[in-house]
Amino acid sequence: MSQPDTVARILDAAEALFAERGFAETSLRTITSTAGVNLAAVNYHFGSKKELIQAVFARFLTPFCQELDRSLVKLVERKGSEMLTPVDLLDCLFSTICDGSEEGSLAAQRFMRLLGLAYAQSQGHIRRFIIARYGEHYQRFTGLLQKAAPEIDPVTFYWRLYFMLGATIFTLSSFDSISAILKEDFGQDSTLVGTTQMMVPALSGMFAVK
Repeated sequence: MSQPDTVARILDAAEALFAERGFAETSLRTITSTAGVNLAAVNYHFGSKKELIQAVFARFLTPFCQELDRSLVKLVERKGSEMLTPVDLLDCLFSTICDGSEEGSLAAQRFMRLLGLAYAQSQGHIRRFIIARYGEHYQRFTGLLQKAAPEIDPVTFYWRLYFMLGATIFTLSSFDSISAILKEDFGQDSTLVGTTQMMVPALSGMFAVK
């Protein structure tokens, strides 16, 4: 088995198990057993469980942040001198999260599950890792969003960001269950892309008022 294949198998197993069971509840031995590799392979490629968790996050966040930056540049160029709105920015964000493909939608759902667990469980190292590695991308997006909502004071803006994050994590990570309820109650099928499009005006409303 090649090294890239070994790394991919470990990451695939870790991502699925962390999302299903949680970080603390998933042992390295369970991950290696699922991946079909020995424990030494995890230690060799990642060094520790914390670094493996961070690598799982990086596998989603690195390409996501790169694509979001490209999308934001195109958005700013397209708008020209016209002021960006919260709708513009959130539409750009959710389009990048789901990327319009079924594979992208599934990856987004699993990542939001992991992100929710990172906040719910004692995983402070993940927050520190994300800030250190991806803080520049976060600041770029939130800076543009704050400029699009200049009347909102910094503390209120902070809380509304977390209200938005909470709604996004819950909706995307629980999408299968929520859409199943909608199907049962209303006979209506849903897609993740369509649902995020409905989220944009709802969430942007939080940044349109004081």
